[in-house]
Amino acid sequence: MAEIAVSFVIDRLVPLLQEEAQLLRGVSVEVNSIIAELQVIKPFLRDADERDARGELDEGVKAWVKQVRQVSHHIEDIIDEYMLHLAECPQRRGFIGFFDKAGHYFKKRKSRHDIASEIQDVKRTICEIKERGNTYGFSSIDQQGSTSCGKNVTWHDLRVASEFTEETEIVGIESPRNELTNWLVEGSPKRGVISVVGMGGVGKTTLAKIIYNNPIVTAHFNCHAWISVSLTFKMEELLKIMINQFYKEQNKSVPEDIDKMDVRSLIEKLRDYLGGKRYVVVFDDVWDSNFWAFMKDALPDKPNGGSRVVITTRNDAVADSCKESPFYHVHKLLPLPQDMAWDLFCKKAFQTVCPPELMDLSQKIVKRCEGLPLAIVTIGGVLATKEKVMRQWQAFLMSLGSELGSNPRFTGIKRILSLSYFDLPYHLKLCYLYFGIFPEDFSISCGRLIRLWIAEGLVQRKVGKTLEEVAEEYLTELIYRSLVQVSVVNYDGKARSCRVHDMMREIILLISKDLGFCDILSKDNPGFESLDILETRRLSIHNREDNALESITGFRIRSVFSFNANELPKSFVGILLSNFKLLKTLDFGNASLYYLPEEVGNLFHLRYLSIRDTEIKVLPKSIGRLQNLLTLDLTRSHVSELPVEINRLHKLRHLLAYLDEKIKSEFGLQQGVKIHEGFGHLEALQELYIVEANHGPWFFEDLRKLTQLRKLGITKLKSENGKALCTAIEQMNHLESLDVSSLSPDEIIDLQHIACAPQYLRSLHLQGRLETFPVWISTLENLVRVHFSWSRLTEDPLPFLHTLPSLSELGLNDAYDGELLHFKEGGFQKLKVLGLKNLNALHSVIIDNGVLPILKEIIIGPTPQLKEVPSGIQHLSKLTYLAFYDTTLEFARKMKPSGGQDYGVVKHIPRVLFWVNRGDGQLKTYMLSHDK
Repeated sequence: MAEIAVSFVIDRLVPLLQEEAQLLRGVSVEVNSIIAELQVIKPFLRDADERDARGELDEGVKAWVKQVRQVSHHIEDIIDEYMLHLAECPQRRGFIGFFDKAGHYFKKRKSRHDIASEIQDVKRTICEIKERGNTYGFSSIDQQGSTSCGKNVTWHDLRVASEFTEETEIVGIESPRNELTNWLVEGSPKRGVISVVGMGGVGKTTLAKIIYNNPIVTAHFNCHAWISVSLTFKMEELLKIMINQFYKEQNKSVPEDIDKMDVRSLIEKLRDYLGGKRYVVVFDDVWDSNFWAFMKDALPDKPNGGSRVVITTRNDAVADSCKESPFYHVHKLLPLPQDMAWDLFCKKAFQTVCPPELMDLSQKIVKRCEGLPLAIVTIGGVLATKEKVMRQWQAFLMSLGSELGSNPRFTGIKRILSLSYFDLPYHLKLCYLYFGIFPEDFSISCGRLIRLWIAEGLVQRKVGKTLEEVAEEYLTELIYRSLVQVSVVNYDGKARSCRVHDMMREIILLISKDLGFCDILSKDNPGFESLDILETRRLSIHNREDNALESITGFRIRSVFSFNANELPKSFVGILLSNFKLLKTLDFGNASLYYLPEEVGNLFHLRYLSIRDTEIKVLPKSIGRLQNLLTLDLTRSHVSELPVEINRLHKLRHLLAYLDEKIKSEFGLQQGVKIHEGFGHLEALQELYIVEANHGPWFFEDLRKLTQLRKLGITKLKSENGKALCTAIEQMNHLESLDVSSLSPDEIIDLQHIACAPQYLRSLHLQGRLETFPVWISTLENLVRVHFSWSRLTEDPLPFLHTLPSLSELGLNDAYDGELLHFKEGGFQKLKVLGLKNLNALHSVIIDNGVLPILKEIIIGPTPQLKEVPSGIQHLSKLTYLAFYDTTLEFARKMKPSGGQDYGVVKHIPRVLFWVNRGDGQLKTYMLSHDK
């Protein structure tokens, strides 16, 4: 764990020396010296981390590791306090200013002297720690080398036990068992690779072993081998194991010289033995994405051989590495659904049925397991030994997190789940620990998560990429490693929101507490007695309404988060601002806050400020002093105007100020905040969403300077400003999302003047009248999502859009005044979602055969003139959802299974819904049932 803290402080200090060299002169030599000493210690920490992963860390080493971690935090505190001291110096002019500057000079000298003295003390401490570390016999592990968490495992490995689980003890295995068996014994005569992918504890090994032992499978192949790979592997060792298994299966003597063979000789021996044979090999628990590249040459692909290789892994990248195989399948093993999870739990905890008095508690326990068989079986087994008394079970449920950390019966599950964490590089470990900040079952917006990671300094810079792009790569890798679950998918197929499994969250909380990464203040954890003043860096407040913050004055907290704190005390913000001067992150999401005091401007280090979903109406002018602020999130707050001082925030990357989709202006158009002249100085902005278009020329002159924008939202645009907006957009070469709303529904959006459109644009929403279709949209090859609202075009927009190669979602809302929409053959090859709303003149929709081949969803209505189901809808074989909004009962009856004239063209669609207007202003929902 300490390697994370040390690596983090090194990664902070190095750029600080580069960026703030002028401010740090006089102490930079000492800081460099400390960095060098920490670099020497890092390999020892890596060894300590690996001992910890294997459960081999004694108390002396743990104490040493904690000292390293504390001194790393101390270094961070010293530098942050020094930078704050320099920032607080007054800047006055004139005669009084002369004396202020003179006093400031002596203060700076004293401050440099103090910090130099403290750094000398830290350096001496580090040297002592390093000498003490030499006594523990650490081995120096190369940073790029693989970890050895799987070596010399002395704990009871539940993965081994799962290999011998009887099929009768398992639930939910039938479907994946049948699918994998078919892949093994049927299909291509080529050598095939089958990957079983899923998070730790989901049952991959158990499933693979059942398939491997299936009599149908054993009879189909001449040779069989089961290889447990784990976190580390040596190629020659795995090859020897395979040769041993194959030879012993045939009752042959293993070659005596096998132990002397190199990798090449072993491969030749194996290929020679398998020549002409149909074999099946299972590689269980593969972590390295290069594994198949190492192993494939040892397993021959003979014509018509039909051999099979099965790989179980937690990492999608491992499965992807096998794609080059001619016969390739991936089975994504998911947690059990609730009913199967309940059945498995009852088998383990009660052997029969759950007693009525324990039903509610048992269901809560099963819900905490979230379908993870390993957790269900382990917890059910523990509860089977307890008395069936409600009070005992209630206490167990309340203390489940601490049970995972202390109960020896849970050692196996804790270590299996922790392996995925230990396999992460340190920068991903920090990012993963961040999920422990959020409440149980919390689904976090990926954009918000990425902004927080960046503000906390958890994202490393890469040449040619923005911090946001690097952070997105981090999140993708965590998803690929089955550590993060995608909750909602965005319009472009990317993750929109995500979460972690509840059991993994418990593991994260245990690790976070050991590391001092974060602590939770909630009704279940009301006090701070267990917190270490030098350790806790982040505080997350869940459902608290008291003045507990008053007791943590001395803490070196850097980040504070509030979740569902509906009744925060009035003194809450004041205590924060006076007690925690080194804060970097303040997230007041959904808190009952009505104002933000001027003192917030004193938080020199603040990089992230969110008042989303609060009652705050005005931002203090002092916010202009937050020169390190990267994100200002005003989402769904009541702030309607930004102070001009905002324009001083030259590092600001994300300015989010938009209302909820349901909150519109009197015309139904999106509202934004007012911004003042000079915002063009915010040249680092990546997101500006949504601001009101001031009609003075300065607005668009400032906008043209924001060339780094990826997301732009503008509202209240006037027709005469269209050309100026087009000129500004032409400067935004990196723009990916554009949202433009007019001043009123009748105001024309004049966007014809873009000669060089932003080619990376992926999302476009135009809300307002269009005299003609902006033809530059037809050139956007990366456009995935486009919505037109209130456009009232007289020309059919489809011919301009039908050849866009990436278009996945199209929405037309009062966007077309014509009577016919014709989707012509060959068009819209990638479209998945289609919305046709408020098209009052539309009489008919024609869909040619061959158009919209992968369309999944259509929403139509209100369309009062549309009397028939879209012609050709029967050609849409992938369509799974069809909805008609604000239609008539007569129209709906045409699609009734019993006698409806149009039922034949919609019967292939799984879900068909109608919102029928009953004539009294109320809509009633009907669902088409194909069974009646």
